[in-house]
Amino acid sequence: MFNSLKEITDRCKSDGKEFWQIILEDDMSDRNVDKEDSMSKMKELWDAMYHASVNYDGDIKSSSGLSGGDGKKMEEYTKTHGCLCGDFMGRVIVEALKMGESNACMRRIVAAPTAGACGVLPAILVPYYDSLLKNENKERDVAEAEEKIIKALYVAAGIGGVIAKRASISGAKGGCQAEIGSASAMSAGALTYLQGGNETQIINSASMALKNLLGLVCDPVAGLVEVPCIKRNVGGAVNAVSCSQMALAGIESRVPADEVIDAMAYVGDKMDETLRETGIGGLAGTPFGKKIADEIL
Repeated sequence: MFNSLKEITDRCKSDGKEFWQIILEDDMSDRNVDKEDSMSKMKELWDAMYHASVNYDGDIKSSSGLSGGDGKKMEEYTKTHGCLCGDFMGRVIVEALKMGESNACMRRIVAAPTAGACGVLPAILVPYYDSLLKNENKERDVAEAEEKIIKALYVAAGIGGVIAKRASISGAKGGCQAEIGSASAMSAGALTYLQGGNETQIINSASMALKNLLGLVCDPVAGLVEVPCIKRNVGGAVNAVSCSQMALAGIESRVPADEVIDAMAYVGDKMDETLRETGIGGLAGTPFGKKIADEIL
């Protein structure tokens, strides 16, 4: 396990290896497994993400009745009206909603890095995977496309691992910045890799994504991971795309990535407990939030 993102980038430069390779080797060493076993495990996670998207059911509701069906609505809208941000971003929004709703409806999802933030990374990877298979209307080898996505997952894992070690990925400890913020940083790095970015651009994209969400509170209505959590997955995914594009354009995070993570930890420690997944403050403390809590609880 690495203590800093700088440590990873330094290893990339000294060993002449890509970001994902450094994380793969670290996993092999940490769990005492070979390359095949490590990549097989990562493929299992990818398969679960992709099948969660394919098996999404827009006709079911969560037990609370607060969520369900919005992914279907958004998908239908993008098909009939298009998306102002383009086809890819439209799919990103759709997939983030689908995964968040699947979590709320107790379907199969992958915590990435948490269940509450499960929609951000798949929202980037699922549309990108589909674009790999259908690029220029030419079918590409599925195994080749899967391998590319799996490598991107190692990039995301490396970023998430450092955030977890230096700060937190728990909403109860650091607010939603630690969940959606971390997921957004992981996704930005993964997308930057997929588009040919180097280790420096990967880290810059992750840093900018996390910076944009510093201070985001965790205030689930009635203590349920539904409102506003699901739509925040959309925000985290869209933020990841924009930060990835900035990094690829050569834009840098002025504050070093590891210092951004440390700042996130500081903000989380200073955050009032009512804003850390207790279902008391923020949106949970509004008249609507209290009314829903009374009805449900």
